[in-house]
Amino acid sequence: MLFVLLLPSLVNYASFQYSNYYLNQQKKKVLSVIDKNGIDYYLQGDSAFASYTMLKEEYISLLPAEDNHVRDTIETAQRIVGEDTLNYRILTHQLTNKNKNYILEIGKTTATINQYNRLLQRFTFYILLALIFVSIVIDLVYTHVLLRPLKKIVQTKLLNKRFPFKEHLSPVKTSTTDFKFLDQSLIDLMEKIHEAFEKEREFTSNASHELMTPISILQTNVENMMMEENISEEQQEKISSMMKTVNRLKKIVHSLLYISRIENDQFAKSETVNIYQLTAEIMEELSVRMETKSLYFTNQISSNINVKNVNHDLFFQLLYNLINNAIRYNKENGSIYLRDRYEAGQSYMLQIKDTGIGIKQEEVSLIFNRFKSGKDKSEGFGLGLSIVKTIISFLGFEIKVASDFGKGTVFTIIIPQDMIEVSH
Repeated sequence: MLFVLLLPSLVNYASFQYSNYYLNQQKKKVLSVIDKNGIDYYLQGDSAFASYTMLKEEYISLLPAEDNHVRDTIETAQRIVGEDTLNYRILTHQLTNKNKNYILEIGKTTATINQYNRLLQRFTFYILLALIFVSIVIDLVYTHVLLRPLKKIVQTKLLNKRFPFKEHLSPVKTSTTDFKFLDQSLIDLMEKIHEAFEKEREFTSNASHELMTPISILQTNVENMMMEENISEEQQEKISSMMKTVNRLKKIVHSLLYISRIENDQFAKSETVNIYQLTAEIMEELSVRMETKSLYFTNQISSNINVKNVNHDLFFQLLYNLINNAIRYNKENGSIYLRDRYEAGQSYMLQIKDTGIGIKQEEVSLIFNRFKSGKDKSEGFGLGLSIVKTIISFLGFEIKVASDFGKGTVFTIIIPQDMIEVSH
């Protein structure tokens, strides 16, 4: 900023210094001619000599010296030329020839100097802009090169990382100590997270497996008790209640095992599924439940949309859970709509809409959490939508929820474009 403010003064100083240099060079030429040809080359018999350019931009004068000594100077002064008074940058020099003293004056108009001055200022300004641009480009390139290890750390450690972290994380090659520390800290942190997750997953899987055996034994014993002939009606009701509790516990354990299997990658993703046929299968299986509630069903799914690199059973379970919920929490004589939207080059969107009781806004963010059902606890165990979320993550989909409490809910499944195959 200081350089920009001082630029006019610096250019002005430089132009005047150049003018002084130019006048001195002209003086040397005149003295060289006098030494070679004599002073009469200019005077030609007269006592004085004066010569101007056509536009009076420069002049040379040679006059007898009245004083014995005149100091050599370069200054700005006025001269009358014809009828005009002009400002000149004038070099004054005293010379002696044939024992006579003469004063040599060489002048250049300040207007000409200022003209060059403005041109020089403009040129210098453009040079300055170019230097600033080059400096910015160099800074950006240098910063890019300097921060390249940080960019690689972010890309390899943070971006597009799907939990749980399974691949081995290698340190980024860098000579910067701070980047090395950051990279190693992220590796250690992600390894700790992965280790903690593995322990939790292992505990869930083992606990679920271990629970299945006593639950099966308990179920068998309760069934045997119900077959006894000498039990009272009151005892029969209590045993029936116990049986419901055992079945509920068995379903919870089964769901936990199912989630554990998905998280342990025990399902292959190599099948291609037609969405319309899949939804038709589900609706055929759930038709009795729909008739019980007198629900109206509309399937507007495109028949030519296929999803590749998925697992049929998981995709079936995903849609089954969502449609089953739409039936369970719907109203009598309500409706369920299945529709999709797809444009080439964009993600595929599948919507499941119901006219049920809806979800409160403060509960929408909790519905996928395990055992966090916001609806009637007697109807579910808080794992159905947790299974949905686990399958969504495993298959590489996305899911969004929009709900109007008391009016209905819309679940939107978003499938990446590269997984869609359109049949003709």
